[in-house]
Amino acid sequence: MAAWWRPTRARLRLDRPAPSLMPPVTERKFRRTSTRRRDTPASRQRAVSAQARQPFSFLLFLLPVSRRQRPLGPMSRRALRRLRGEQRGQEPLGPGALQFVLHDDDDAEEEGPKRGPGGRRSRGAGKEGVCVNNRFELINIEDLEEGPVLNGERSDCLLTDAVVSGNKRRSQSGSADTKKAGEAADKAVPPEQSNISGKLRKKKKKQKNKKNTTGEILENGLEDIDRILERIEDSSGLNRPGPPPLSSKKHVLYVEHRHLNPDTELKRYFGARAVLGEQRPRQRQRVYPKCTWLTTPKSTWPRYTKPGLSMRLLESKKGLSSFAFEHSEEYQQTQHKFLAAVESMEPNNIVVLLQTSPYHVDSLLQLSDACRFQEDQEMARDLVERALYSMECAFHPLFSLTSGTCRLDYRRPENRSFYLALYKQMSFLEKRGCPRTALEFCKLILSLEPDEDPLCMLLLIDHLALRARNYEYLIRLFQEWEAHRNLSQLPNFAFSVPLAYFLLSQQADLPEQELNSAREQASLLIRQALTMFPGVLLPLLEYCSVRPDAAVATHRFFGPDAEISQPPALSQLVSLYLGRSHFLWKEPATMSWLEENVREVLQAVDSGDPAVEACESRRKVLYQRAPRNIHRHVVLSEVKEAVAALPPDVTTQSVMGFDPLPPLDTIYSYVRPERLSPVSHGNTIALFFRSLLPNYTMEP
Repeated sequence: MAAWWRPTRARLRLDRPAPSLMPPVTERKFRRTSTRRRDTPASRQRAVSAQARQPFSFLLFLLPVSRRQRPLGPMSRRALRRLRGEQRGQEPLGPGALQFVLHDDDDAEEEGPKRGPGGRRSRGAGKEGVCVNNRFELINIEDLEEGPVLNGERSDCLLTDAVVSGNKRRSQSGSADTKKAGEAADKAVPPEQSNISGKLRKKKKKQKNKKNTTGEILENGLEDIDRILERIEDSSGLNRPGPPPLSSKKHVLYVEHRHLNPDTELKRYFGARAVLGEQRPRQRQRVYPKCTWLTTPKSTWPRYTKPGLSMRLLESKKGLSSFAFEHSEEYQQTQHKFLAAVESMEPNNIVVLLQTSPYHVDSLLQLSDACRFQEDQEMARDLVERALYSMECAFHPLFSLTSGTCRLDYRRPENRSFYLALYKQMSFLEKRGCPRTALEFCKLILSLEPDEDPLCMLLLIDHLALRARNYEYLIRLFQEWEAHRNLSQLPNFAFSVPLAYFLLSQQADLPEQELNSAREQASLLIRQALTMFPGVLLPLLEYCSVRPDAAVATHRFFGPDAEISQPPALSQLVSLYLGRSHFLWKEPATMSWLEENVREVLQAVDSGDPAVEACESRRKVLYQRAPRNIHRHVVLSEVKEAVAALPPDVTTQSVMGFDPLPPLDTIYSYVRPERLSPVSHGNTIALFFRSLLPNYTMEP
């Protein structure tokens, strides 16, 4: 029979392959396995050899089981590699070559695995053939150790870790029988592979020692990691263009970018899924505009086109840079149309103007006030955000929001729009429940002109710091600015700073010594505040719905005479503070602490303390008349009690929402031209009379 089939096999190799003689099931199985394999030289060689053995494989099924011996087939892959001078694991890597799978049964037959007694495969053979799924295990470790160094570290760390972890898993999964079989198979392994396995064991011990030492370092010194990170930040900051680097202690008006986004605060309260759930499908469809810090552009806004607004650098001296917004000729014409629309007292004229100039800042701010008066808060906030986006797109490349060294002169009308847009956005954020973000906007407004403080943000920053529970910042601001700004002379700081100390002493995560020190400082400052501003106590208790003690209510120092005798300017400041921050004092612990200090102040007054008379004389001298920036702040705050306390000379003049109480020393860069036909820009009633009477005129 051997003489019959050998010429056939030779003929099949030389000529065209004969049709398959396999059973249909076997043929389909062969085709499936052949299509699953990758198209590599080894797989093509296996396909050719399997195709050449097709008649012979069919005849093997006709022989008895005892006579099925492995015939002399084609050369194995190992022999072919030796003839070509190649070694296992050094063939070129193709696409998908790192996806290792177990060998099939055909591969196992070609490899010729060694079988132990009883027909079982030995452990060592499994390591060489079927169980090996990482080709890097057969690379010499010494070659890796002597390889190139990348970024100061050797590139073999990941490879050796993978080798050690693979050996560990295999050693844990083996039983006692397999260990004996593995020892018998290791004797048959060539000496080169035995050396490699020995080096792997040594490498494994080294890795264990390294892991132990690094674990001890991490447990004993976590500060080294912080120092390394600081070193990296310092080295990277030297090459980064921008403002000069800040010291280790940041400026008191330093603004953090991430806190300008209200989503950062809302995510901390409600989670990212609740905040970004509605925004994700919109972001897939919209075109991504310019990235900004103050607001996030929306897909519902009109397409942005430059409205003619720009910013220029005026001067830089002593580390401070002065900037100013500029209006182009086209923007100036739009500004003149806007002023005419405001004089007409018709909001629809502003709407028509925004259809042609959708990013005119003053029109957006004025229409936002109109929407807010009509209880459309969502539209009002959207218009303010669009105004901020228009102004941020016009920033100078050197203008920085966070450095605290950039200045904008409020006397220039072009700059006032930016102040008012920031203030309105801050008010919306506070009402939305984002006091931390509103505090950053407040610091930003204060940093634009901290000396003049045109919007008097010092009357508000303490309230936002307490609402955001940022007590340390309020205390630091008071300590650094008290010497040159006399913050204790403002009623809001006089009462908010001791409240911050007291709330800080209520926290349980601080040491006992710091808690006691904060409590003592809070008591000292609140007694000074009650002595300086005695007219605050009874209105505060009334706001908090607390009935005072008869000894306090009828005392001459805290009684009704204290509130009546204080100057009007001081009454205005007290009304502003109480109308805004009275709810911060409603806690029972806070009220009991306030009651203790009120009794001590009464004892000092009854004993004739000279500090009481000094404070009384100081009140009469300091609070004669409030400056214009405080009046502007009261108008913008819209606190009813404070607005009612404004002097008559302020309430009688017209106050425009886009420019409330402009400075008396305004610096104009261009002048509005005289109107030739003032009647044509009048209101609807005036136009109606003009249509009826052509000779009608509004002039006397």
